[in-house]
Amino acid sequence: MAGSFAIGALAKAAGVKVPTIRYYESIGLLPAAERTDSNRRLYDETAILRLRFIRHARELGFEIEDIQQLLTLADDPKRPCREVDAIAQRHLADINSRIERLTALKAEIARMIRQCAKGTVAQCRINDVLAHHEHCLHHKH
Repeated sequence: MAGSFAIGALAKAAGVKVPTIRYYESIGLLPAAERTDSNRRLYDETAILRLRFIRHARELGFEIEDIQQLLTLADDPKRPCREVDAIAQRHLADINSRIERLTALKAEIARMIRQCAKGTVAQCRINDVLAHHEHCLHHKH
């Protein structure tokens, strides 16, 4: 088959690992590959583009379920983009929530370090706070 890639060449071209390709096939993100008579997987350029899309979406923090929806929507390019926008808006809200939690975590860690003030371990408040302090960061899910 012209323009075909074995799984190793596909992995290299798409910037992912071979087990990742197998995993994406097993969960349906990547269509099952054609097989040669010797049962070797063969992929085409479409698989490279799809894997690059998936890799980039993962790098941006999208969950597998959202990527599946985005791919389904991309397979029907005439659909309105409001569903894609809704997925991106939910993801942005999640990022903002994580930023808020990390900001609170940063402030708490900085406060603990200031309280320690380079004394002895016995005087250090960090261990005390970690051992006795209720979790001050409220997770929003």
